[in-house]
Amino acid sequence: MRLSDLDKIARRQHGVVARDQTTMRAAAWQRAIAAGTLVEVHRGVARLVGTADTPQQSIAAAVLAVGDGALASHRSAALLHGIPVDDPPPVDIVVPHRGADDHANARGRTATKLTDVCVHRPRDLQRTEPHRIDEIPCTDILRTLVDLGAVDPTAVHGAVGHALTNDLATLGAIETALDEHARKGRRGVTALRRAVDDWSLDAKPADSVLEPAMRRLLVRYGLPTAEFHAHVGGRDVDCHVIGTPLVIECDGWTHHGRDRDQCERDRLEDAEFAAHGWIVLRFTYRRITTRPADVANQIRRTLERWANASVA
Repeated sequence: MRLSDLDKIARRQHGVVARDQTTMRAAAWQRAIAAGTLVEVHRGVARLVGTADTPQQSIAAAVLAVGDGALASHRSAALLHGIPVDDPPPVDIVVPHRGADDHANARGRTATKLTDVCVHRPRDLQRTEPHRIDEIPCTDILRTLVDLGAVDPTAVHGAVGHALTNDLATLGAIETALDEHARKGRRGVTALRRAVDDWSLDAKPADSVLEPAMRRLLVRYGLPTAEFHAHVGGRDVDCHVIGTPLVIECDGWTHHGRDRDQCERDRLEDAEFAAHGWIVLRFTYRRITTRPADVANQIRRTLERWANASVA
């Protein structure tokens, strides 16, 4: 088999290829590995030399090694959905349980123990239809949120926030998934339910999500230190930039001004606050997390105008 043919296959799969996707016999496959043309990742799966060793490549290789029906799941699916997780996270693969013959499939590879790969064989088959991201089959966002809670409960809070602010799922859809998966002994449900409860409060991000997001933004863009959950000017605020009259409020994870009455109340309170010398900037959580440079630029320009006015 020509190298160009291998390259065509590998390009679709983040640089990896399974031997049974080729016309190569076992001996030819081993010669290619010995010659350095291929780098073995798992038995029967290799990457082309020179391709980037990325988390996506590791996930694609594991899916190929496990075989037909395998899906990236848990932390791996979270990464594919764009959810912030440990970098790089462990590779998780799910193989839907099909009974006694589950350890062998058309490719006969699922029985193989893979290095640095967690292979899950759940009996819970809810939402195990393949969902493809970057050409890698994975679990859908709702199943991923439940499964993530089973292996990394602390990551679920931020994962729910990411799903909501990036329109990957609604609270209603997540609650439906909770009902579908809720049963005695189903790991992950409790962590997801707690996260949903937190994100449901007043349609605002919980402090544990908002504060680190804003803190990272301020540090990343070299902005002044801020005090969170401060009480200034007789009012409790989300964030106060220390040494300035600038207050930053977060309007929540949904669309800005979703509740017209609340929006009007906020503006009236802001106007009264401004009359006493305070400056209020409002951002949605979505904008803070998806457009941090824009948010930082607006904060910086506001501080510069205030500083210039103070000097004048």
